[in-house]
Amino acid sequence: MGGTEHLTVERAGATLVLTLDRPEARNALSLPMLAGLYDAWLLADADDDVRSVVLTGAGGAFCSGMDLKALAERRPGADDPVRARFKADPDLHWKAMLRHHRPRKPVIAAVEGPCVAGGTELLQGTDIRIAGSGAVFGLFEVRRGLFPIGGSTVRLPRQIPRTHAMEMLLTGRPYTAAEAERIGLIGHVVPDGTALERAMETAALVNANAPLAVEAVKACVHDAAALPEPDALALELERGRPVFDTADAKEGARAFAEKRPAVFRRG
Repeated sequence: MGGTEHLTVERAGATLVLTLDRPEARNALSLPMLAGLYDAWLLADADDDVRSVVLTGAGGAFCSGMDLKALAERRPGADDPVRARFKADPDLHWKAMLRHHRPRKPVIAAVEGPCVAGGTELLQGTDIRIAGSGAVFGLFEVRRGLFPIGGSTVRLPRQIPRTHAMEMLLTGRPYTAAEAERIGLIGHVVPDGTALERAMETAALVNANAPLAVEAVKACVHDAAALPEPDALALELERGRPVFDTADAKEGARAFAEKRPAVFRRG
């Protein structure tokens, strides 16, 4: 289907598959990759036939973080449209990394090999996470005198128990896939080389559901997370009630009564 330098974008049925494709650098984040990622998030949301997104990496790696050396060496020029995009939108890299941009469609991560520094920060913007048994996670910034400014000091303690979040942030040590699953950073550990297959199976389960319901549930979970419980419950009613009036909700009831698979048409 295309993509940009360092990012491959493909359609597999109702799933958009994004592959970080810079294996010689363990898929370290580059400007072209980030620009392509942001475009892909927008593409997924604009296409009603896309019901889920799978994010993975090429060459047995997910993402080793930001390639600071490559960013410094990439020389701007009059014919450098990628640099021009980042100059025009200084927030572009954060939106690409899902720091404060949330796609409407569910995002499923399929992780093999290193998923560290910016890779672990990007991971926190995904909804469902599956990793091969040899995957490695970690936020190494403090070991290098840096700060995990991609959102980890805010999001990580909200996604996993605080003591584990603080340990990951303050020690800068690597975590195995088994450890990451135990603390809740990822949901499933599978044999090496099968994370993408499992992610596609999970995407198929998501795709079979009513898309308006799926998107409303995802939005409510995210938007309610920072609210006091009474406000969050009120938001749930606000987001949930309209779903019951959709054609898809009626189709779901009919399909259940008729003992057949539902055919949802996003209505």
